[in-house]
Amino acid sequence: MSSMDPLSSLLSGIRAEGSVVSHAVLTAPWTVRFTDAAPLTMISVLRGGGTLLLPDGTERAIGAGDTAVVRGPDPFHLADHPATVHSSHAAYEIACFTESAECSARELGGIHWGTDSEEATALIVGAYRASGHRHERLLRALPPVLVVKEDAEVCAWLETAAADAARLSAGSQALMDRLLDWALVCTLRSWFDQAGADAPSWYRGLADPVLAPALQAFHDRPAEAWTVASLAARAGVSRALFAKRFTQLMGRPPLAYLTECRMDEAEALLSDTDLGIAQIARSVGYADAFGFSAAFKRHKGLSPSTFRATVV
Repeated sequence: MSSMDPLSSLLSGIRAEGSVVSHAVLTAPWTVRFTDAAPLTMISVLRGGGTLLLPDGTERAIGAGDTAVVRGPDPFHLADHPATVHSSHAAYEIACFTESAECSARELGGIHWGTDSEEATALIVGAYRASGHRHERLLRALPPVLVVKEDAEVCAWLETAAADAARLSAGSQALMDRLLDWALVCTLRSWFDQAGADAPSWYRGLADPVLAPALQAFHDRPAEAWTVASLAARAGVSRALFAKRFTQLMGRPPLAYLTECRMDEAEALLSDTDLGIAQIARSVGYADAFGFSAAFKRHKGLSPSTFRATVV
């Protein structure tokens, strides 16, 4: 596990990469169908608005200043109005990640659909690829769609930055991708902050003044032989108080959380690297491969070698 907080670690496995519609301008009636099968799609509304139509029948209105993040991989629509899907309208599709799709970032970057007018809807859209399996824990913590209302000044800055990136030739796609990565991180952090008790326990813990130092220490150095006493010392409280507060806020005892995190990291390393079992064992805090293998099988139902063989 790299030296970073849990959210940064989870986001390190998912990035914007070449599937970008910057400053798309849509004149009603219109629909956009998203068929990328991307793990996450982010839509920032600069002007106007529309309604997200998810496969399960969920309808979510989004307006100027809103940023929506939709969890994949199922196709979904964004329409100026829900009824538009069943009537005559201008239809667009984003499908850059599919093997048969004939689209490129150059063709999509900076494209204007429809006529740019005060009444038109302007969007910035980013689809995110997954590299490996590290992002899966993040996806499990997210609802099918989340919406964050951003500050108008941030929205205006994003529009300007996106337009500038689209006009540049050398490095414009890389610039746009990193811009969208930044926007995704900001959006998810804002949503977790607003979610309160509904945010995942690992995020709530990082906001707690007692637990945060201990959690940061563990995530910085997961291979260290942490105990409840050593974590409590990091938190500056007694062992009993730390264990009680941790269990109340995180939903499980400290050592159960540590083991769960180590097993999730081991799963990602087994899936995404060629490291040997003994190397992975040491990197997640086990002195030998035997103890690690027993713990992994107890938590995941398969031995590390069997799990690795099943990963497609």
